[in-house]
Amino acid sequence: MSLQIPSLNNRKSGIASVALALLALAGNPAQAFDLNSDAPIKVSADNARLDDSRGIATYTGDVIITQLNTRLQADRVILYRDENGLNRIEASGSPARYTQPTSRQGEATDAEAKNITYSAPDNRLTFEQDAVITQGNNLFRGQLIHYDTQNRVVTAEGSGANGDDGGRVEMVIQPRNQTQQGN
Repeated sequence: MSLQIPSLNNRKSGIASVALALLALAGNPAQAFDLNSDAPIKVSADNARLDDSRGIATYTGDVIITQLNTRLQADRVILYRDENGLNRIEASGSPARYTQPTSRQGEATDAEAKNITYSAPDNRLTFEQDAVITQGNNLFRGQLIHYDTQNRVVTAEGSGANGDDGGRVEMVIQPRNQTQQGN
C-alpha cells in the first residue's frame, strides 16, 4: 500500500547530557522531513489503518517513508495530524533507520534506533534505545539522542550506571582533512 501526503506547514536533559552542533562533526547541515517543502511525503507499507476522525494513520510491515532523498524505514510507523497538518511521526523497529542527505556535497547522515520520533512543532528528532548517528566516519552513540533540527544541537544520554556502556555517550570525530593523518 502506498500513500502520498502533501507537504504541510511546519510549526514551530538528563544524567549525562552533552550538547553540541551535530554537524560540527562533518560540517554539513542536514534537516528532517521538510513540511514546508512542495515535495510530497510518500508512505509505503504492507498494512495501513487510517483513523481520519482522530488524525492518526498507523502503518505496519516494512514501512518506508520518503521525501526527496530523506528516508525513514521501520517495522511500524504512526503519523499524527491535527488542524495544521502532519505534526508527529513515531517509528519503531529492530532497528528503525533514518537517512538524510546533506544540503551540501558530503556524507549523508544515517541514524538508527529502536524508536525514532519526529516532532514538527518542536523541530526535534528523537532516537531512543541503542541510538547511533553516523556521518561518514563520524559517530554519535547513546541510549537517548535528541536532535534539534532548527538549531542543529544534539543532546544525548547514556543508559545509566547499570547499562553495558556504563551510562556513557560515545562520539568519534574524524579530522577534517583525513589525508594528513599519515604525514
